[in-house]
Amino acid sequence: MNTADLGLPVDVPSTALFTDQYELTMLRAALKAGTAERRSVFEVFTRRLPDGRRYGVVAGTGRVLDAVENFRFDADVIAFLRERAVVDEETLDWLAGYRFGGDIWGYPEGEVYFPGSPIMRVEGSFAECVLLETVILSILNHDSAIAAAASRMSSAAGERPLIEMGARRTHELAAVAAARAAYIGGFATTSDLAAGFRYGIPTVGTSAHAFTLLHDRERDAFQAQVDSLGRGTTLLVDTYDVAEAVRTAVEVAGPELGAVRIDSGDLLLVAHRVRQQLDELGARNTKIVVTSDLDEYAIASLAAAPVDAYGVGTQLVTGSGHPTCSMVYKLVARAESADPAAPLVPVAKKSSGGKTSVGGRKWAARRPDAYGVAEAEVVGTGPVPEELADRQLLVELVKGGQVVTREPLDVVRDRHAAARAGLPLSATQLSRGEPVLPTEYLTGRSGS
Repeated sequence: MNTADLGLPVDVPSTALFTDQYELTMLRAALKAGTAERRSVFEVFTRRLPDGRRYGVVAGTGRVLDAVENFRFDADVIAFLRERAVVDEETLDWLAGYRFGGDIWGYPEGEVYFPGSPIMRVEGSFAECVLLETVILSILNHDSAIAAAASRMSSAAGERPLIEMGARRTHELAAVAAARAAYIGGFATTSDLAAGFRYGIPTVGTSAHAFTLLHDRERDAFQAQVDSLGRGTTLLVDTYDVAEAVRTAVEVAGPELGAVRIDSGDLLLVAHRVRQQLDELGARNTKIVVTSDLDEYAIASLAAAPVDAYGVGTQLVTGSGHPTCSMVYKLVARAESADPAAPLVPVAKKSSGGKTSVGGRKWAARRPDAYGVAEAEVVGTGPVPEELADRQLLVELVKGGQVVTREPLDVVRDRHAAARAGLPLSATQLSRGEPVLPTEYLTGRSGS
């Protein structure tokens, strides 16, 4: 089923206006100058990781492919641009027939990246590529930030499952994307039904404090929930007195009670007390779920606690303090004319303040050490060294305007787990540090 057919806000008919006005004014000027059709190469990369982070996570690639396919200037969009006099009629005529017909290569979704990694490479005419800058960056910057936070949290959680429950802490559409990115990063489930519907992510949910407060007695609330959802449900036990609630929960559901959830207090202390109480009441298989403003550091601090699962909201959907990856989309090579056979020449911005870039179309490979553990991210132009030929990271995503690589989300999730496992052990340390892999540059002869 196509969710767009249902009129749901998780899909939009066109992504063409998910852009900045200067993309269109550049197009207008390039069309007039005769340079719009020059073959060009744009690359997405970041100059640095968020402060203290040791690796990044590529997420949002699948959504980028959807956005490129839906990048169409339909009649309503053209009318809006005409009414606002954003561009002239010649440019509007060009936009009305816009279809991306170039090629896109990129790190496969779920892969890790480092400063300078060519996360995505977009090739085609200047005109068709420049229009995609903002929509590509908005997706990759958001989703990769969430996935990186999720990856740190899932690493801290170990084998204990994580529940994504941040929909109420962000924009309603961002919540769906965040749930998808969190799943890639290692979360097991989401509370957001739109994410379950859109992407097939497993969904969970039982009750909030309001349900307990609705009833005259806590026992009545527990009984109603068990009668409706069965003894395997999760009962929220911190509305009033935790010890009394746990006792009542086991009396109502019996030792078959699925789980109790703790949403406040000193989670480390309370979890130990609840576990002891459950065991004494014969509910030895009843699990303990903790929530309450968790982040990767709080999760790590609970490693020794008798906790079975974590629910994370605010800190996840805000990237745990880093809601963007500072990725940029830069022209790195272009032809000297509109002749399709004209060779590419490297181009790069030269400026102070750390905003320089490396020209030329890039390839990337991850070099392992003698033990098979990654030791460097190698980025280069020109020929790929023979010893790195089978270690290349970029894969073809779009060829001649047609998407050629689509993957189930579980494949992407598994890829991330494998990529993270292939890094040095220090990658998963939560202490502040430098990128776990250095980026080495090998420069070739030309832009092509």
